[in-house]
Amino acid sequence: MHSTSPIALGRAIRHEWPLDWSKLTVNHGAFGATPKVVLAAQTAWRDKMEEQPSFFMRAILPKALRASANALAAFLNAKGEDISFVDNATTGCNAVLRSLDLKPGDEILLHGQAYGAVANTARYIAERSGARVVVAELPFPEANPMGFAARFIAGLTTRTRIAIIDHVTSPSALVLPVAELAHACRETGVPLLVDGAHGPGQVEVDLSSIDADYYVGNCHKWLAAPKGCAFLWTRGDRQAGLHPTTISHGFQGGYLSEFDWTGTRDASAQLAIEEALAFHARLGGKALRQRNIGLARQAGELLAEHLGSTYGNAGHDAAMAMVRLPIETGPYTKDRATALRGRLLDEFATDAPLHAHPSGIWVRVSAHAYNEIGDYEMLAEICRKLVKTI
Repeated sequence: MHSTSPIALGRAIRHEWPLDWSKLTVNHGAFGATPKVVLAAQTAWRDKMEEQPSFFMRAILPKALRASANALAAFLNAKGEDISFVDNATTGCNAVLRSLDLKPGDEILLHGQAYGAVANTARYIAERSGARVVVAELPFPEANPMGFAARFIAGLTTRTRIAIIDHVTSPSALVLPVAELAHACRETGVPLLVDGAHGPGQVEVDLSSIDADYYVGNCHKWLAAPKGCAFLWTRGDRQAGLHPTTISHGFQGGYLSEFDWTGTRDASAQLAIEEALAFHARLGGKALRQRNIGLARQAGELLAEHLGSTYGNAGHDAAMAMVRLPIETGPYTKDRATALRGRLLDEFATDAPLHAHPSGIWVRVSAHAYNEIGDYEMLAEICRKLVKTI
């Protein structure tokens, strides 16, 4: 059983969002969906900036940005001085990886379900430095995350200069044991970067307990902040020598000096994080997260039953569920999944994403405050219709 939110959710809360409800929205995990009250807060900050831009940039923004970081830090059980804002998790990962001084023969350890943009960044950095990328296999479905942890730890060598792990994998919605892996990396002296793009607002994120070296997270996804609000948390002893992807006036002025000012920009998305956190709390906070996880579990079970298929990430306590489409003939390729996803958008008016794995083509559904079980009943019927045409 999941905890009860203090207010009615599902259809009863949909008026809080400017979403087009004529379309079936079951993909909150992709780009999030920002509620009206948070968008209003962002607009208020933008209006304040335009009242007197010079005064805002010099006198208001520095303190306001730190206040936002402190509010976010409290939610993450961290210190505000360790949190810098970035546009998205990929930008944060780039900052960490591009700051490494890699040599030929050095290794970057990834896993088999790493987010594509992060894997590409690792390959880019390796190609430029003569290092190499090592991949710890993570098959899907994977029912034993601790078994994967053993394989990942076995990939750590004397040449490993950084390891990268997801908190919740994007193409498969697996919740990985990040605290255990952080401890193992610490024991071997290898810094760990946690890609928490899907973490904050979906699962519990306690940065002090995880105790990694770096953690990047999006706020526009499960916390429903405006797009462009993400963070990079860096442990104090790792901040020296870490630089943003854009070098500006704060160069060599310290971690926050460099990241807080990377040039003229609209920081209103990041300044609206306090309103997003307040909205998340009003909908229940931890109770909301548990409710969403419970609803995703129901959705996975329902879809698997209706499609006569497999619920692939059962037991992972994510607010996303992976269910295999009953397509028994290959190829199970990214191109095919993309084409079928386009049909879902164009012919059936749903944003349900499809992911290709060697085991088949899988639909990934998200559960957020505005969703209810009827959404997934509708999706099951849509998926049946789609499969019949293949």
